[in-house]
Amino acid sequence: MSTIKSFEDINAWKESRAFNKEIYNVTNTGDFEKDFDLKRQIRRASVSISSNIAEGFERNTDKEFIHFLYIAKASAGEVRSQLYLALDLGYIEKKEFGTLKEQIKNISKMLGGLIKYLKH
Repeated sequence: MSTIKSFEDINAWKESRAFNKEIYNVTNTGDFEKDFDLKRQIRRASVSISSNIAEGFERNTDKEFIHFLYIAKASAGEVRSQLYLALDLGYIEKKEFGTLKEQIKNISKMLGGLIKYLKH
């Protein structure tokens, strides 16, 4: 945490911020827009990622930061699962699903790397 001055400097936060925007755009189209429950849930899970990175960083201890990074990583898994449902329901096309899935997997990997770094 010593080289990072604010949560805005964290690459995983930057990527999750951009991902949030994509999730909001995707959920505002077609049948996805009408499925209020899934739309709300995937948005909440997506926003949880960047929010928990920020909140954990602001706690100013590595132990608490790691705890919140685990929560963010779990939310990334939740989003990935919900993307499968959106694909299965025909709310998103296979190509769009693939792009979003790769983005969220990348964010999850970044979080895992940050957790590993902070633990050692």
